[in-house]
Amino acid sequence: MPAEESKPVDPAVAEADAKLKGKDVEIESGSEDEEEHAADDATAEAGSAPAATAAKKKKKRSKRKRIKDALTGGSSSSKEAELQQALANLEPEQLKELMKLNPGLAREMEGVAGTSNPSADQAADALKKMNLQEIMTGLAAGGKNAKDMGSYKFWQTQPVPKFGEESIDEEGPLKIQTIEEVPKEPSPLVAGFEWVTMDLTSDEEIKEVYELLNGHYVEDDEAMFRFNYSPAILRWAMMAPGWKARYHVGVRATQSRKLVAFISAIPVNLRVRGNMILCSEVNFLCVHKKLRGKRLTPVLIKEITRRSNEDGIWQGLFTAGIVLPKPISTCRYFHRAINWMKLYECGFSPLPPGSKPAYQVRRFALPDNTSTKGLRKIEEKDIDQVMDLMRRYNKRYDMAPEYSREEAVHWFIPKITPESEQVIWTYVVEDENGKITDFFSFFSVESSVINNNKHSIVRVAYLFYYATEAGTIVPEDRKLLKNRLNELIGDALILAKKYNFDVLNALTLMDNALFLEDLKFGGGDGQLHYYLFNYRMNPIAGGVDQKNKLDEKNLSGIGMVML
Repeated sequence: MPAEESKPVDPAVAEADAKLKGKDVEIESGSEDEEEHAADDATAEAGSAPAATAAKKKKKRSKRKRIKDALTGGSSSSKEAELQQALANLEPEQLKELMKLNPGLAREMEGVAGTSNPSADQAADALKKMNLQEIMTGLAAGGKNAKDMGSYKFWQTQPVPKFGEESIDEEGPLKIQTIEEVPKEPSPLVAGFEWVTMDLTSDEEIKEVYELLNGHYVEDDEAMFRFNYSPAILRWAMMAPGWKARYHVGVRATQSRKLVAFISAIPVNLRVRGNMILCSEVNFLCVHKKLRGKRLTPVLIKEITRRSNEDGIWQGLFTAGIVLPKPISTCRYFHRAINWMKLYECGFSPLPPGSKPAYQVRRFALPDNTSTKGLRKIEEKDIDQVMDLMRRYNKRYDMAPEYSREEAVHWFIPKITPESEQVIWTYVVEDENGKITDFFSFFSVESSVINNNKHSIVRVAYLFYYATEAGTIVPEDRKLLKNRLNELIGDALILAKKYNFDVLNALTLMDNALFLEDLKFGGGDGQLHYYLFNYRMNPIAGGVDQKNKLDEKNLSGIGMVML
């Protein structure tokens, strides 16, 4: 699923603000967080939220703020000494509330304290032993981190792995059923709403989906940026080979006919270690802000699952910026400024203490021309070679897609017409013998800048797939691969600049850890958790360590890029 807006970490707060956010905050179906963070002042058709509910939400947020202020002194300072002093002043009741709001942090503390139920004194001692990163990650994103299984009202009823399960010897499905057992009708909706199937070939209906996502999809915690998926990008993402209209699921208000919720899926052949799985890649889950207390999210997920099951697809792949039961991997977002001044003016890129804007502009300046010999735009005649290279290169990863030729054409060949904007850029490297030795690609998703007088849009490029012969050598030559990837992605940055992108985003998946720091990518405040529905498996490395730091020694095993 698309990532929640992630911004570079301000050097003034450094890793202390490593918020656990990423994609699709609405995916936590049925948990208290759905109601807690929703703008629950429903439309006229749905009625309004009781004042007591709003007061309860406000009280929860107030408790979080008091605890965080106690830890940080109510300021943006992240100095270890100041935090340790603040911890020493925590009252037992504050510690208790801290653990209640942050089960993920509680588990970390239990490990440090050496007991599953630490006393207030033991908890305080454990906090003092934990470093700043561990503590603030526990407080991240208002406590939307890992919870006990019982807290997930919806997910505890689903075939997903549970927290605390040990490593397994045999990976595979959790639940086996037949198509005959699949319900023939969708679950009923609350009064005033009805199921619809959206026709994305219709300009009118794709516009409705666009407007819903544009107004109500994922945005950053400070409500400064929101994804702005154009109709062209939506069609590219949701109408890949094998797409079916019935996988474009909407909910309308019965009287007004307004589209108020949406979810989609496309089929993908996924290799998970040694197993091939046909699964649904679930994406674009969105519920109108005023209806997020109506528990539409669980029924949306159940419905896309039911429709997939009707076609014999039993697994689903999705991502989220919050911890649900149970991630198979976790990656972190990194950002490489291209137009630093614009990003600064938008509030995306901070000015490091003691620095000046002119220095930052010089620091992130890029050459005008690429340097890789034989680099050129992809042509359809290159597809067979690109597929072969990608297939061999992807053997490096524990999880990666297996594309057909038709799919590869769709994902990598730009469709440039007077009526359609370009959404994908792919470049290949051809040697003197006509062999494709490397390729890389990036796609575009703009972000709307909210309440900014100077800029309304940030042009964001996302690193997509790449492959190089330098990564297929056995035994592996890590230095050769690192140098080659730095050359290739360095040229990708130059091309992104040429096409007027403001920033290039990348996750720590694939082999990205080999070039992110060298090419001046900065760690963002967004994490992305990968999930595989109805499948039990051992974890896959995500390119970061337990402290959310780039892990070049233990490269990611994730070779699947989600839009």
